[in-house]
Amino acid sequence: MPPKKPGPAPAGGAWDWVFAPRRKGEKRFWLVKSEPDVFSFDDLMRRPDRTTPWDGVRNFTARNFLRDGMTLGDPVLFYHSNASPPAIVGVCEVVREAYPDSTALDRNDPHFDPDSDPKDPSWFMVDLKAVRALPRPLPLPELRANPALAGMALLRIGRLSVSPLRREEWDAVMSMAKA
Repeated sequence: MPPKKPGPAPAGGAWDWVFAPRRKGEKRFWLVKSEPDVFSFDDLMRRPDRTTPWDGVRNFTARNFLRDGMTLGDPVLFYHSNASPPAIVGVCEVVREAYPDSTALDRNDPHFDPDSDPKDPSWFMVDLKAVRALPRPLPLPELRANPALAGMALLRIGRLSVSPLRREEWDAVMSMAKA
């Protein structure tokens, strides 16, 4: 794997903790979003080795989380967006760290970016592996009702397809799901 290309510093300090050096063995926690009619958690479970590249991210903040934040073994929540109701449905883990997103260079892919340069990639992806479905989906209204999740990026910002979770938020979600 080529070395990770340094990117612009994260804006505003709000995400400093995500990019700070890790202690030995430290895990960080993440949430990824997908529309279930595009790619669902069940689709991931049916993939060979229950693994897929998490490609097509075209937001710079989400890209930075993929490229500079996620590391091998990090736990990830899988969220169904644009669903009725939207909900966290499963747990994944990062099984391959960031590498250039090939869909950016594929003219036939909906995520093609004509400004992409294979010698200086702008867009990255990671590989995710499904670990397990949650015992029950956690719908967005239930997440919003939990005060422990008030600072969760999903609830504050919403639009990011990849976002970090604090350990306390991860624990609250796992407790809600009885996982």
